[in-house]
Amino acid sequence: QVQLVESGGGLVQAGGSLNVSCAASGRTFSSYAMGWFRQAPGKEREFVAHISWNGGSTYYANSVKGRFTISRDNAKSTVSLQMNSLKPEDTAVYYCAAQIVSGSYHKSAYNYWGQGTQVTVSS
Repeated sequence: QVQLVESGGGLVQAGGSLNVSCAASGRTFSSYAMGWFRQAPGKEREFVAHISWNGGSTYYANSVKGRFTISRDNAKSTVSLQMNSLKPEDTAVYYCAAQIVSGSYHKSAYNYWGQGTQVTVSS
């Protein structure tokens, strides 16, 4: 079992940057692949980014590729999402998630979830 707590959300103007982080506790963090998802009001939760257990592999949704960067620090049991060139359509609650067996980026393939942090981008 692993517990995940997100932080760093907030209000930012379009074109600005924000970094959200996720702190993990419980079982060995480095054994999990990690992902970020987001959910806007009235919409399905969607995949944003994924990073392998050792950080050697990353994958992004097309909508954020080139603007967002996922990273992890296994020594600190944290995963972060650096978001640049933010757009109003990036407004959502952002969730981190842990995956025991890496292989799919669908939300059903992630085993543990945080409570989310709100990111609001004003135009």
